[in-house]
Amino acid sequence: MARNTSLYFRIVEGRNLPAKDVSGTSDPYCIVKVDNEVVARTATVWKNLNPFWGEEYTLHLPMGFHSLSFHVMDEDTIGHDDVIGKITLSKDAIGSQAKANSTRLDSWVNLTRVDPDDEVQGEIHLRLELLKDAEKISLRCKVIEARDLAPRDISGTSDPFGRVIFNNHSAETSIIKKTRFPHWGETLELELDPAELSEEGNVTVEVWDWDMVGKNDFLGKVEIPFACLHKTPLLEGWFRLLPLGNNEVDAGGKLGALRLKVRLVEDRILPSVYYQPLIHLLVESVISPTEVEDSSALTMLEEVTTVESRQDVAMTLVKIYLGQGLVVPFLDYLNTREVNHTTDPNTLFRSNSLSSKAMEQFMKAVGMLYLHEVLKPIINRIFDEKKYIELDPCKIDLNRTRRISFKGAVSEQEVRDSSVEMLQSYLTSIIESIVGSVDQCPPVMRVAFKQLHKRVEEQFAEPENEDVKYLAISGFFFLRFFAPAILTPKLFQLRDQHADTRTSRTLLLLAKALQSVGNLGLQLGHGKEQWMAPLHPIILRSVASVKDFLDKLIDIDHDVVSEVPQRAVFMPSVTVKEGFLHKHKAEGPQLLSRFAFKKRYFWLTSETLSYAKTPDWQVRSSIPIQCVCAVERVDENAFQQQNVMQVITQDNDGQLHTMYIQCKNVNELNQWLSAIRKASICNERMLPSFHPGAHRSGKWTCCLQADRAVTGCSRTHSAVTLGDWSDPLDPDVETQTIYKQLLQGRDKLRKKHLEVPDGDQTSSNKDNSDILPDGAESNVQLMKSGQSVAARLLSVIEDLEQTHATFQRREKEDGTSVILNP
Repeated sequence: MARNTSLYFRIVEGRNLPAKDVSGTSDPYCIVKVDNEVVARTATVWKNLNPFWGEEYTLHLPMGFHSLSFHVMDEDTIGHDDVIGKITLSKDAIGSQAKANSTRLDSWVNLTRVDPDDEVQGEIHLRLELLKDAEKISLRCKVIEARDLAPRDISGTSDPFGRVIFNNHSAETSIIKKTRFPHWGETLELELDPAELSEEGNVTVEVWDWDMVGKNDFLGKVEIPFACLHKTPLLEGWFRLLPLGNNEVDAGGKLGALRLKVRLVEDRILPSVYYQPLIHLLVESVISPTEVEDSSALTMLEEVTTVESRQDVAMTLVKIYLGQGLVVPFLDYLNTREVNHTTDPNTLFRSNSLSSKAMEQFMKAVGMLYLHEVLKPIINRIFDEKKYIELDPCKIDLNRTRRISFKGAVSEQEVRDSSVEMLQSYLTSIIESIVGSVDQCPPVMRVAFKQLHKRVEEQFAEPENEDVKYLAISGFFFLRFFAPAILTPKLFQLRDQHADTRTSRTLLLLAKALQSVGNLGLQLGHGKEQWMAPLHPIILRSVASVKDFLDKLIDIDHDVVSEVPQRAVFMPSVTVKEGFLHKHKAEGPQLLSRFAFKKRYFWLTSETLSYAKTPDWQVRSSIPIQCVCAVERVDENAFQQQNVMQVITQDNDGQLHTMYIQCKNVNELNQWLSAIRKASICNERMLPSFHPGAHRSGKWTCCLQADRAVTGCSRTHSAVTLGDWSDPLDPDVETQTIYKQLLQGRDKLRKKHLEVPDGDQTSSNKDNSDILPDGAESNVQLMKSGQSVAARLLSVIEDLEQTHATFQRREKEDGTSVILNP
């Protein structure tokens, strides 16, 4: 069975952080590491000891992980940033705390001091052998190599050597300078006394960084019980380096605390064939429902879906039906049930039902690139201009209005007039961009909205409900898609960082106004925020154009959907990611590192990674995605530059070619790594290893090997990606998620649908059918239909449960399970 590990974490806020600056405050930000590899950096919150971040991330880690750590730093304009403290959570700790709190860790955690001896990383390749003969007894340890060691020197490398210790015996390897990937290949032998064979201690292998001045720095250790060598005289493998000991103390909260939300999802994925019966039941629900009110696998899934899991279930279902090419019938099935169960049009889709959540997640899955095309230029303009805008008289701060006028103090009315003018300009641009985007909207979104329009019009056909069919679509389109993206652009990947306080207020006012536009101006003047009245005229003027836009949006043939891919990210012509990066100039004479990277504009589609001097440049250079065989980080010491990645490709002759690309920060680096990895995830010729350095001056900067073609010294991370709307469809993983949800609700389904109370048994008796009251016969049929579907669904769940148990038992018997840490 394959393993699937996903890690969700949210850095909510900090409190009581210590002051690191002379001003008595700090400028805190967080660096997040998984197994000591930086995966995210939050924004800096300036001059604040109780910062709020609210940043969340999802990581897909197929090979698993060992620890998740959060380092809180104080940003300094001059010199190195100060370390405030850190929190380290082991994978086991996350799992155990999440179980205690149902599904996730959600709590305040005190920061601890950063001890260099605990900041270890990497692995070491060892071969240990216990030799016994008539003349002597010896412990032979071959220290072969190590990889990904922690950098301890200012150059970003280390000078590592190994030491083997048992009882009072020890031996050391030679020192290999300036590398984090040393190759020793040295055999160390310790002669033992016969009495020592009964010892119960550990064989310890330590790795140290040699320093000419001062004491050596600890790089990690491995402890192997001596008893293991009695059972297995020859032991060889890669071993993870561990810190000296768990000396972390929370300092009694003196370093402050972080509020974290962490959720770990670990699954073992069965071969596809075992999920087909469940897929069949889900497909059957939307392809051939006898009546929309009948029980189905989908309705039963909704019954056992909790409020906390509803969004995840909705997104998973959207992906399953996208993969099956049935996302429109799926949404139509849920929406029809929702509409039929609604009597008051004012409450339509107002709850967080599975139907509402499915529509939300559907728009994100297929419409994110469309949203970027429509909103990004305007959002960038708002961020760049940083205007002070305020309409609420209670919140106007005249001290913050200096940028408005240099003619002296300004009045509140002048601030309001200037704010109204700017908001009208921004709002006009947003509305014009949206109503002019009919042809840009993905066809599958338009067809889904067309079906929704039809169902609402059929249910609420009265003249007084003329606007309900528009409100149903605009409620999703404006209120649940565009308005949230304007309010929090970072969560929709429109910006790399959250907005500052001033820009956040502007975005909030615009989101409020756009919500009123989505409500077709029907609620204007009825709320408490009467200070929004200056924007009412432009909102009311836009209603006609919005209705016209919605009419054009649903004016599409159903057949169009079958002619194009339902997921926009899979269309070859669609740009998944683009932007300015710096490409290394590989050809020609060796240049100084800072001059060797040239600014280029990059485009990524599902077929090519291309670049040119500018976005408008006519000639582009391209790399076929199918030729990509690795996308990895580059060590800082390779070019003395940070945030560099490499794209390794293989030509038809089997030759490898490497392109080095520099990003502006670690978040952009991770986004590009993830995007290219997702685009190339189905490639067949992916490399198992790579060189994190560069081949310069006749040798690799990472492992110091001279041969350019030598096997890579570090493992690749091709399947490690950031989770977002562009995740590739994976039917097995998605169906496993649905199976787990159904498994948790199995008893509830059995009790409701199969365990019929004794008093109801007679209602199904044929002899009494002629005296059943009106409608009772149809209820009996519905109950029987529900029992049949429930019985089939529960049978599928039990079969999957037994299959999982069988596979796990075989893994234990055969020893075939993947062991990350020997």
